[in-house]
Amino acid sequence: MVRIAVLDEDRCKPKRCGRPCYRFCPPVRNKIEAIRFEKDMPLIVETLCVGCGICVKKCPFDALSIVNLPDELEEECSHRFGPNTFKLFRLPTPSSGVVLGLLGQNGIGKTTALKILSGEIKLNMGNYKEPPDWPQLIQHFRGSTLQEYFQKLSDDKLKVVHKPQYVDKIPRVVSGKVGDLLEKVDERDKLGPITERLQLKPVWDRTLEVLSGGELQTVAIAATICREADVYLFDEPSSYLDVKQRLQAARAIRSLSKEGKTVIVAEHDLAILDYLSDQICVFYGAPGVYGIVSHVHGVRVGINIYLQGFIPDENIRFREDAILFHVKPPATSLVAGETMLKWNGMKKSYEEFALSAVPGEAKQGEVIGILGPNGIGKTTFVKLLAGIEKADSGEASTQYGLTVSYKPQYISAEYGGTVEGLLRDIAKEDFETSWYQSQILQPLKVQPILDRDVTELSGGELQKVAIAACLSRKAELYLLDEPSAYLDVEERLSMARIIRRVVESRNVTAFVVEHDVVTQDFIADRLMIFAGEPGIYGVANPPTNLRKGMNNFLKDMEITFRRDLVTKRPRVNKEGSKLDRHQKKIGEHYYVPISPKEK
Repeated sequence: MVRIAVLDEDRCKPKRCGRPCYRFCPPVRNKIEAIRFEKDMPLIVETLCVGCGICVKKCPFDALSIVNLPDELEEECSHRFGPNTFKLFRLPTPSSGVVLGLLGQNGIGKTTALKILSGEIKLNMGNYKEPPDWPQLIQHFRGSTLQEYFQKLSDDKLKVVHKPQYVDKIPRVVSGKVGDLLEKVDERDKLGPITERLQLKPVWDRTLEVLSGGELQTVAIAATICREADVYLFDEPSSYLDVKQRLQAARAIRSLSKEGKTVIVAEHDLAILDYLSDQICVFYGAPGVYGIVSHVHGVRVGINIYLQGFIPDENIRFREDAILFHVKPPATSLVAGETMLKWNGMKKSYEEFALSAVPGEAKQGEVIGILGPNGIGKTTFVKLLAGIEKADSGEASTQYGLTVSYKPQYISAEYGGTVEGLLRDIAKEDFETSWYQSQILQPLKVQPILDRDVTELSGGELQKVAIAACLSRKAELYLLDEPSAYLDVEERLSMARIIRRVVESRNVTAFVVEHDVVTQDFIADRLMIFAGEPGIYGVANPPTNLRKGMNNFLKDMEITFRRDLVTKRPRVNKEGSKLDRHQKKIGEHYYVPISPKEK
């Protein structure tokens, strides 16, 4: 067995714990130095470790992970950053003229793999002390596509362009006006059509530092596509974008493969990844500990493998339970409780934007999904319901006695204390109950970060804590604005389950603003579709059933969905395909039965 021992140095606090990992280690007690301390930090010698797991259980800060893997995998190790750090096995196999999608949890190695393929990280095959040189690496991959890839990369004959994951950090290293910057990088003379496709004209004369997350994302995608390269790497290109923008970006990225370019995309939005990719590599393992890259699969098979948690060609089960979707659309007449709130013709105006809400109502025990473009007033509407903003005319009955719990779109880590302290303050006596631990903390995977300071959390961790905090409050109305941001596929669907569970068990109402159509399908009972002109005016239409809501929304987007026969997940039809044309003709853009021939 191959032993992997990983130490999370951010969590390890040897001066506060009394070093139980060392004191209770059986080999150490037998004078075998399986654990020793260097610069006050424990170093686990994997060759001497017996894998008993006592140190893992004894560590009060959950800083240690020890995993046993089959011996055969050791030969396939691609990279390791140092002793007791994350280990990546295998690499995705790029092909020219093909869009390869990377699918897996956060912290499983997708970004590391992209950095290796871009040349930002030189892979070391796990030998971080004496990294192999290029001839050795090329020899290691002999007979595979990667041999030629790394040969060209080492000879500087392969130009790679990489769109990074965190676009919000771009203004820190690049400054200037959008138009000037894009004109500088337009090496392929594609700026005109790309600007039109991604609708960049409104931000053309703005500087990067004043752009929103979605605007920065579209600028970064445009800059990447306009560069002349052989390989294009995109790390989470749909973050911050609404559904229409995601599809526009996906079409622009797909156009590269039609020109014979090699394209690799890491993405968490299943519908967009499905629409965008020709092939899929699944990443599995233990986040932060090790990641294994599967062989290449077709896009449908690859995504279904990920949802089912089983890889047939490797005979590997990496998740206990499969993720399944609704077998059929919910009933058109929703059976729900009494009316929880009503709103009449509310209107809210700002200097450059106006929102009007058509009268509507929400019932007990239902989740209402909110869909619409960015800048159309979704957040404004939620703030009106929460009482944070006051309507210029009209009102919502929420402002008269209903208790509200609100998770904002943009989360700031202002709480000066630990995650546990924050959640205890909100949940009070409920924090200790088994229901709270098993139904909120455990599914959201908040337990491992309870002792962390809120100000030290990553974007994904902060999002999970914000969702937990929102659901910890005893309220009659829950308002969550873009709860899937920064979360991976499993975390998104887990978050959706938790919200449903809380709404049903407490018989309350929730509104969820969300751009991920798959997540909305998973969570919503009814939908509110926002129409209008982004940045100028918005109209909040009243809640309607899923079939009607999705049809209206997707008709505006000019796309159609079908159901996968195995997992029942929504899949985007390729534009102009037989099924796409058929569904548009009969007016069913979303829920439509499919025969095995159309599989």
